[in-house]
Amino acid sequence: MKRSALVLGPSGRFGRHAARAFEDAGWQVRRFDRSKDDLSDAARGVEVIVNGWNPAYPDWAAELPDLTARVIGVAEANGALLIQPGSVYPFGKGAPERLTSATPHAARNPLGRLRAEMEAALRASSARVAILRGGDFLEAEPSVNWFDRVIVAGLARGRVTYPGPFDRPHAWAWLPDMARAAVALAERADPGERFLDVGFPGFTLTGAELHAALERVTGRPLRLRRMSWLPFRLAAPVWPMGRGLVEMSYLWRMPHRIDGAGFDALFPDFRPTVLDQALASAIHDQIDPDKAVVRGDLDRLVRLAS
Repeated sequence: MKRSALVLGPSGRFGRHAARAFEDAGWQVRRFDRSKDDLSDAARGVEVIVNGWNPAYPDWAAELPDLTARVIGVAEANGALLIQPGSVYPFGKGAPERLTSATPHAARNPLGRLRAEMEAALRASSARVAILRGGDFLEAEPSVNWFDRVIVAGLARGRVTYPGPFDRPHAWAWLPDMARAAVALAERADPGERFLDVGFPGFTLTGAELHAALERVTGRPLRLRRMSWLPFRLAAPVWPMGRGLVEMSYLWRMPHRIDGAGFDALFPDFRPTVLDQALASAIHDQIDPDKAVVRGDLDRLVRLAS
């Protein structure tokens, strides 16, 4: 009999990849549809719940606490392992460069505090929880993220635009690998282990290193330009999403990397995708000017900021 997993947010970035990865590993996957499914019914009998729900920044304060409580409730009721993708947000400004499971959750900004409070609620619950913590997402499908909406949006014109100083290490997670790591966590789960906080190492790159890798992958020289945050700051008072982007902009200035020692100890045979292979997959749409993916308010701001 197949093992079963419920994926919340299966059309979102992490949820989409997680659903595929669990199916590829032979699991029976239930994709939750909030428009018609009942959460309690959908979770009944599953062994794993993957929480891919992630509202937009402006909705975090109103929605995140309730969503977290609901997910905890069904995980506790079913004895299911709850896999929660984590981020670097709870650590806050001034965190050490190397981020581990022991690094304090000291965020003082609103979005960072909300993520820290979410993880505190998970830790305080009686549910079995595994937090899989990754950096900024990279994937092969166009989506709303810094990489394809800003950094490589001008690639067809020979330009890379970076949101921060070029010399600061920045954490990235290749989503197909992170999703495979979620499956690995589910398959090694110890029923007696109530809480696990695992850093997914992914890639750590400075802006200059990312630029050099993109030149290798494209096989041509690319201009590296620093993005200006001024248009975002000017738009923030009337653009709620922009306020969130500006609030979290410190992550482009703060050197950080996710320590992978714990992950490597748990999964010594895990083979991550090679950086250049991941980047080649990630830019396949951006290098064709007829397939531009940058649109709307963010498109106009990026053009001003570049």
